[in-house]
Amino acid sequence: MADDWRPGGIDTSIAHPARMYDYFLAGKDNFEADRTAADQAILRMPQVVAAAQANRRFLRRAVDHVARLGVRQFLDLGTGIPTSPNTHEVAQAVDPTARVVYADNDPIVLAHARALLTSGREGRTAYLDADLRDPEAILASPAVRDTLDLGEPVGLMLVAILHFIADEEDPYGIVARLLAACPEGSHLILTHGSTDFSGEAGEALVRAYRANGVGLYPRPRAEVLPFFDGLDLLEPGLQLVTDWRPDTEADRLARPEDISWYGAVARKPRR
Repeated sequence: MADDWRPGGIDTSIAHPARMYDYFLAGKDNFEADRTAADQAILRMPQVVAAAQANRRFLRRAVDHVARLGVRQFLDLGTGIPTSPNTHEVAQAVDPTARVVYADNDPIVLAHARALLTSGREGRTAYLDADLRDPEAILASPAVRDTLDLGEPVGLMLVAILHFIADEEDPYGIVARLLAACPEGSHLILTHGSTDFSGEAGEALVRAYRANGVGLYPRPRAEVLPFFDGLDLLEPGLQLVTDWRPDTEADRLARPEDISWYGAVARKPRR
């Protein structure tokens, strides 16, 4: 992205995690502050690029799997800048009538989403400028209410977003409130950063993010697992994203120290 393009109302001198993630994925929709922060992160933990790519492959596999289980609508929170295949592309490849609502708190993401995330003729997509920290506003929004039927199972997607929510912001409560609005048979698709295998490199990565104004809060596996409380984890459970139903050599050959994110899919059971 040419840095002389400055969307109104956005301080592009401050790094944003969605645009840093775009840079990790070799995207063009980022600014100098994002690139500087991302380069500092890469310097401290070079494998962050491979981990971001692995996380994106997990998203594809997880959405495909949930769609094949019969879920036809998805709420993708913290969607990030569009990177194909996107959620609706994967879901609509299974069923062209699938519906997706994308939400993010970066107006640049939403501008690109409206331009690029175009549904197939039989399905539907919508876009919402919202912050995950206010789940009630998300659930009450016209984008959600007009696009999704919350009386039918939903694929709730929290992919690479919760590690930007500090403990004092109650990430577990946020997830619980979102799940409470989803009916039985809904599925949670979640990934979360961790330093379980990355050691000092992972801690240096956290410091690099925070030095650039981006709070990053990786959690050990024991603190990621409670996000799935009350749900039935699908096989193979909570794993590094490369170990969750891998279908590429890149995932099958990945080393744990190079993959910094856990991922899982879980179903909301009948009571």
